[in-house]
Amino acid sequence: MQAVRKIIHVDMDAFYASVEQRDHPAYRGKPVVVGGRPEQRGAVAAASYEARQYGIHSAMPSRTAIQKCPHLIFATPRFDVYRAVSAQIREIFSQYTDLVEPLALDEAYLDVTENRQGLPSATHIAQAIQTQIRQETGLTASAGVSFNKFLAKVASGMNKPNGLCVIRPEVADEFVALLPIEKFHGVGQVTAAKMHRLGIRTGADLRIWSEAELVQQFGKVGRHYYRIARSQDDRPVEPNRERKSIGVERTFVEDVSDRTQMHQALAPLLQELQERIHAKHMCGRTLTLKVKFADYQQITRSRTLAEPIAQAGHLAQLAQQLLDGVDVEKPVRLLGLAIANLSPIHPTAQLQTQNTTLHPMPDYVQLTLEF
Repeated sequence: MQAVRKIIHVDMDAFYASVEQRDHPAYRGKPVVVGGRPEQRGAVAAASYEARQYGIHSAMPSRTAIQKCPHLIFATPRFDVYRAVSAQIREIFSQYTDLVEPLALDEAYLDVTENRQGLPSATHIAQAIQTQIRQETGLTASAGVSFNKFLAKVASGMNKPNGLCVIRPEVADEFVALLPIEKFHGVGQVTAAKMHRLGIRTGADLRIWSEAELVQQFGKVGRHYYRIARSQDDRPVEPNRERKSIGVERTFVEDVSDRTQMHQALAPLLQELQERIHAKHMCGRTLTLKVKFADYQQITRSRTLAEPIAQAGHLAQLAQQLLDGVDVEKPVRLLGLAIANLSPIHPTAQLQTQNTTLHPMPDYVQLTLEF
């Protein structure tokens, strides 16, 4: 009989903002964001928990953030520092398992079905990792523990900050059944709104639908919804996964019709794409822009260069040019960027990043049963 997998998802708490608060004592306990200042028409890359209390979140225009909190502190991004801290954290992971799949500088999956320390449970390992991260970096991390990636990822966001949530196999179906559809990782606000219109508000509601019905309503991703509604996710943790492309996308809360707003919306996407490229130590020659309209029609525009795109400014220029080439007579509900034709990054050709968008998940529930 095959052993039940034990997966941990570790997610640093407000990573960039927390690093700034750690290194600048004057910032501690105060609302801090990392990103461009309002006069630079910048966007929030990361917000401290104190800033989030004012309704400030990643990807928010800086001018909107300062309106919500006039005494907000803006910290200039220091990606060299963030990458160094991320390397420290990954070294900690490696002390427990070789099966580590980084998702970004601030999060990773770990398969600890077998572990180097001989600890009795994944719960113990997650707690040990949290303690070690706090001792060695002065930062806190939240962790989710379960038997597959989907549940571990959802769990890590349930009790932030510095939280631990464990979803054991015997409680998984009930947990998913009670989970509001907005809490499902991979279900965005627009999709959640459509599900609400269909009467789908919880995992139990989603579970009623057949796979064919979900595919009819949501396309290929309907198969994924069908599986996760049943706590099913057989994706392995892949430490050496070969990527064909690295991409990011954002679905707008409200459809966007103004081209200027679309160009502004590219900024946080570019920052997140740059951060993911760095996290994977890759660069690429092809940039693709994805545009999905309000009627769900989708188009892409690509540009392939002879040499890898090695400067953030060049990447941004290409993205703006691709968007300029799109007819946007219809409202837009989603923008995405992806870079392909990947190759290992050369130390002298790293993208010079400026801002990065994170995706903090809200607090929800605390489950700490051992697994």
